[in-house]
Amino acid sequence: MASKEKTTLYLDGAEYRRLKALARTQNRSVAELVREAVAEYAARHAAPTMPQSLGSGHSGSGDLSERAEEFLGGMGEDR
Repeated sequence: MASKEKTTLYLDGAEYRRLKALARTQNRSVAELVREAVAEYAARHAAPTMPQSLGSGHSGSGDLSERAEEFLGGMGEDR
């Protein structure tokens, strides 16, 4: 398990009661639900990453970028 950092979070009373009730119905801790919610939020709002396959190949052709239109010609057209 990764190490955890402690923080303080202030919620209004109604939010906290809803969170506690949800935790109780799921048989989980409030802290667990908060960690899960933060992880999901951070994942949704993370900066996009470059595909890992980008630049992973080597064509051996030094003029590939100059001939891209030739290689991609007709791509996306119905056959």
